[in-house]
Amino acid sequence: MNVCVYITQMKLNQDIKVAVDIVLFGYEQNQLFILLIKQKYGKYKDRWSLPGGFVKDNEGLKEAAFRELREESGVVVKNLEQLYTFGDDIKRDHRYRVVSVAYFGTVKPSAMKLKASTDATDAKWFPLEDIAKLPYDHKYILQTAYERLRAKLNYQPIGFNLLDKKFPFSDLENLYMTILQKKIDRRNFRKKILSFEFLEETDEIIKKGSGRPAVLYKFNLSKYKQSIKQGINFEIKFA
Repeated sequence: MNVCVYITQMKLNQDIKVAVDIVLFGYEQNQLFILLIKQKYGKYKDRWSLPGGFVKDNEGLKEAAFRELREESGVVVKNLEQLYTFGDDIKRDHRYRVVSVAYFGTVKPSAMKLKASTDATDAKWFPLEDIAKLPYDHKYILQTAYERLRAKLNYQPIGFNLLDKKFPFSDLENLYMTILQKKIDRRNFRKKILSFEFLEETDEIIKKGSGRPAVLYKFNLSKYKQSIKQGINFEIKFA
């Protein structure tokens, strides 16, 4: 007896766009900055927002993030970390049903040459505390990225691409305090950081103003990367 099996495929009623948004933190002179671009088209024309855009059919998510960042701001980075997927609010974008995969990274702004193109008319670094409002849900994305950056200080080293190649230890302390927005126990911080061995003391010193000369330090890149891969347990104590 022949048995006919009919397989009915459910009709998929879906029209969702996939996008990427990028939160790029910069740090200089004891201040945290965010890279924003000025919208060229649409409802939010001439408004500052996070770099980002739609993912093309023939590219991966991170590839799209690198491309959008490069096209809209001229910034080329080596690393971006996936942050979160934003899509619970089905009206987060007035144009379409859009799910956005956000990425974030850290750079030294003075090392970046900004050049807006494609969907942006300008690109600029803004102090984090000056950013009051952004289009779409970009303020929420920014806040999520900032919380992740602060949390990372407890389990990964930070500073390699934010500080000079050689720097006084106080620069690293100031970086942590700027991100945390709190004063730290400097003595405990120094002891703990040096115990991880990804920081090396050089034979160079620097003198700023009337203060005492300070020894310069540098990161040991191999140990720094190893600490990122393996993770660290860094309980930061505050003053």
